[in-house]
Parts: sequence; C-alpha cells; structure tokens
Amino acid sequence: MKTALLIIDIQNDYFPGGSNELVNSVEASLKAKDLLKHFRQRGLPVIHVCHLSVRPGSTYFIPGTKGAEIHANVQPLQNEKVITKNYPNSFRETDLQNYLQDEQVDHLVISGMMSHMCIDSTARAGKDLGYRITVVEDACATKDLAFQEKMIPAQEVHESFMAGLSYYYAEIKTSSELIEQFKDFKNVLATAK
Repeated sequence: MKTALLIIDIQNDYFPGGSNELVNSVEASLKAKDLLKHFRQRGLPVIHVCHLSVRPGSTYFIPGTKGAEIHANVQPLQNEKVITKNYPNSFRETDLQNYLQDEQVDHLVISGMMSHMCIDSTARAGKDLGYRITVVEDACATKDLAFQEKMIPAQEVHESFMAGLSYYYAEIKTSSELIEQFKDFKNVLATAK
C-alpha cells in the first residue's frame, strides 16, 4: 500500500484578483508546490481536485472561466489524475475512491483550500472510509468568516479546524516536517497505522 498527495481546489479564484480571495493563498500554494515536487521525484501518486460550482447564483469557480482553472503553482502534469467535484467533499459523486483503490493507496496527504470547508470535509470523509490522513497545515488556506455578527480572522479559523481534525481524523504536519520524512524513504509515510 502507499501514500498519495491530494491537492484540493488550488484554483485561480482563491488568489489575489480572483472572485473569492483567501488569506495566504499564495504562500499555501507554494508549500503545496514543494510537496508536489517531492511526490513527483519519488513517483508517488498525485491527485488534483478541481471544484466547479454548479449552484445557481454562484460567484466563483464558474465552469469555463479563468478563475476555475488550477493555479500555475500546482499545474497538473499530463499523467496526473485530475478529479472534478461539485461539493466540498472530494469523495462525493467523484471517482476518487475507485482511483485510490486501483492505486492501492491507504494514506492521503492533503493540501489545498479552504481549510474550513473542502479540506475539512474531505479529511473526515477519507478517515471514515478507512484511509490514514495527514493534513499539511501550511499548504492550506482559508478566509475570514463571520459568525453571529463577529468576524473571525482566517488564522483563527484555520487553527480551529486543524485542532478539530487533529484529535481523531488526521495527523497535522507542516510541509517542512513532511518533506524531512521524504529523505530516507522511497515510499514516504507508508508505515503501519
């Protein structure tokens, strides 16, 4: 069994000038780019997830727009799997589960956007399906959220969701911690649960 990198929704609309700019999207994408490089060097599976919004009145990730395209920092190679989704959970109504089974993947390393939405829902769904989950927290980004007339800064949103996932659903790592583990292992992190 082996590890795969899942890069979720690192798309142009989340970047400066996009329709739904996140806090630290550029920085997070560069950390994801570093992970991508290491997975490619080791010949490990890479899966890109691209969200297309089909909800009436949606303002970003509109099919056929530049904003919906995967950002240049993590552009897929021709031989890398790209999954299109319409819901926060990357497993819902996609072929992700079948692909992971075909590739004999048992461990998902997750990066992408947004921490409080698609990262959270995919990590929880993956754990429920029996996968070992690692979320690379500095390769994820989110935005400020409003709740009961209070503005919650993106950093607090991000940290709260990472804390919630870390109890049961995922191991939380930084990109540098994860890359350090790559150095001595061909099939990084393919260890016993």
